[in-house]
Amino acid sequence: MDFRKKIAIFTVIALLAIGAVFYFRFEVYYSHGVLKSNRIFEIKEGEGNLDIARNLEEEGLISNKWYLYYYLRTHGKLNKLLPGEYELSGNLNIPEIVESITQGKDMAVKITFPEGLIAKRMAQKLDENGLPGDQFLSIATDSSKWDFRIKYDFLSDQKIMTLEGFLFPDTYFFEKDATAEDIVTKMLDNFNRKLTSQMKQDIAADKGSIEDMITLASIVEREVQTAGDMKIVAGIFLNRIRSGQRLQSDATLSYILGDSNDSHSGKDLEIDSPYNSYRFSGLPPTPISNPGMNAIIAAIYPQASSFNYFLTSTVNGTKEVLYAKTYDEHLLNKRKAGL
Repeated sequence: MDFRKKIAIFTVIALLAIGAVFYFRFEVYYSHGVLKSNRIFEIKEGEGNLDIARNLEEEGLISNKWYLYYYLRTHGKLNKLLPGEYELSGNLNIPEIVESITQGKDMAVKITFPEGLIAKRMAQKLDENGLPGDQFLSIATDSSKWDFRIKYDFLSDQKIMTLEGFLFPDTYFFEKDATAEDIVTKMLDNFNRKLTSQMKQDIAADKGSIEDMITLASIVEREVQTAGDMKIVAGIFLNRIRSGQRLQSDATLSYILGDSNDSHSGKDLEIDSPYNSYRFSGLPPTPISNPGMNAIIAAIYPQASSFNYFLTSTVNGTKEVLYAKTYDEHLLNKRKAGL
């Protein structure tokens, strides 16, 4: 092999090596994980550098564990990752992630909002955890105090005056200094992810509005528990609406009275409120709870049936649903349930 060929080969190898070094360093400082949403990442007591790096990679928060390990080693950060919960995203680069997880403080407050919870009770849970519940409730119940219509198409209808129904129930991790608007935004972002484009298209194709579907879902959520029952009950309610029949939902009365009774009677049925579905036909003016995914799916994709009546009775904390085609059958079910 002549001298010129050796020089050419050496040059190619040197360029490849230099390119590899630059590529590696670029990945260390500027690469991102595949996870684009925020996630709470926990560093447990006793976990080592490589364990933490591996967990970050598996969670989609970094692209490669070795990039993080190299950064820790070259910046004197080995064994300085401290236990705690940190809100991270794959949109962060490795230096930003390392800066977060070497702060050594628990950054998150964990709160679970179950399906069917109303905004008022959500505010109470926030207060109980040291977060601004009063301000949260003020924003959630008064449209003059928020401006989310541009960001969220499901709130574009000017008739929507409250966020009740759109505060998606889930387990959340909030920063300890989170503002009420931060909290509301995180919950609306979650709702926006859950309500897919296909769902929105199917609602529009059925000539309905998102608010009406969520209002129906909020009632269904409070009436029955299982996904199957929710679809049947949603179908019953839609048939009643289309025929001009009153919904006669005890869940709407519970919203007015602040109780959780399966049934009401007497003067309760005569309450003069647009939320009293025993007295007024159609849907109430706003959602009566914040429904979960099963109830929302049921409202959009109800199950057709020959039933026109149903009732729920609670046994050992579980709601049992009894269906009937005729009013006489419904009365028989009520006697069976001791109502």
